[in-house]
Amino acid sequence: MLKASTSLKRQIGSLEAITIVIGMVIGSGIFFKPSIVFKNAGSPLMGILAWVAGGIITIASGLTIAEIAAAIPKTGGIFIYLKVLYGEKWAFLFGWVQTVIYVPGSIAALAIVLATQATNFVPMSGLSQKLFAILMLLIITTANVLSTKLASKIQFIATIAKLIPLFIIIALGIIKGTAHNFSMPVGTTSAGAGFGAAVLGTLWAYDGWVSVSNMAGELKNPKKDIPKSIIIGLSITLIVYVLFNLAIINVIPITSVISSKTVASDVASVLLGKSGSLFISAGILISIFGALNGYLMTGVRIPFAMAQTNLLPCSNFLGKVNKKYQTPLNSYIFVAALACLYIFSGSFNALTDLVVFVLWIFFTMAVAGIFILRTKHKNLVRPYKVPLYPIVPLIGIIGGLYILISTLLTDTRKALIGIVITLIGLPVYWYIKKQK
Repeated sequence: MLKASTSLKRQIGSLEAITIVIGMVIGSGIFFKPSIVFKNAGSPLMGILAWVAGGIITIASGLTIAEIAAAIPKTGGIFIYLKVLYGEKWAFLFGWVQTVIYVPGSIAALAIVLATQATNFVPMSGLSQKLFAILMLLIITTANVLSTKLASKIQFIATIAKLIPLFIIIALGIIKGTAHNFSMPVGTTSAGAGFGAAVLGTLWAYDGWVSVSNMAGELKNPKKDIPKSIIIGLSITLIVYVLFNLAIINVIPITSVISSKTVASDVASVLLGKSGSLFISAGILISIFGALNGYLMTGVRIPFAMAQTNLLPCSNFLGKVNKKYQTPLNSYIFVAALACLYIFSGSFNALTDLVVFVLWIFFTMAVAGIFILRTKHKNLVRPYKVPLYPIVPLIGIIGGLYILISTLLTDTRKALIGIVITLIGLPVYWYIKKQK
């Protein structure tokens, strides 16, 4: 274990923690997912219910993880929970795929999407987009390195800014729209026939909330702030998602919703004219910027937490806290460097897709860990307890199992490759243990 002098400063309040949750979850998914959700659901009503169902499953998982987080309020989030509840090897495998592939790959993907979205305002070639993506990544990394407080303020501002266009569309869509779309059947698809696939689509849009637990060591009062931020953040997100989708189907025909690749921009054009499309493009740009900042800020805490427990090569380097800025500078350099390589390689989407299945195994294990926490770790103080236990945890577990089974049946090859990539971490783990 590294010395206590390597600990991070507690400087993030509950309001900033809430904006981390909202800012991580509300990225680009809400702007692009409605089409596929309504297409699979089979009717507007079932589409709305799919968003509600996805939100309930997510909140059930959030309520459960919140109890674990309050009992184990340490930087590293799920990595730490798996280590305590299931053992070091499981925690390492989760941290392995997060550190080497998922975190830098997701950051690279968000940076490229940010650059692509920026072309709506400034035309750029393929190379220029990659250079712009790297520039934005370096700017955000610098802000995070200089101060965690500054990064959390950026997250707060970006979250408020991204909610403004959403609220405008919600207000105008509900006031100016017509309700006749709500009862329209969708083509020849029987209502509810693809409801499961629709719920699956919404669950991806709700993803990202658990990352706030990575920051536990920097929250002023993690035992209270983590449960509060997850519960409030996800509740706000659920309300925004449902109202936004109600506004969409209230403004344009459901057939247009299904066929559109830019449904949010289409709705904005109807409500606000030609300027509406640019308005939404700016909103999406801010939304992705906030998500990129959030993923970097929280994702870096995974390799940092692993290094703190000597579970990475060069742990003494990666586990250090910069004395001047009180931030994990070396871990930021490591993750940003990997992300830049992924941006130039263009392989980030393929890589992250391969490990998503595996990550959901760990997420589901973390939710199920509540039963281990209550039976084997009764001595841990739990200032917050999940309500309606064990019903709420079971809802979260069922949702996680549904994602796993659906992915395994529909994309078996990627699921199996993801498992292989994860198992490659075992020789690395054994080598590190041998060195120790």
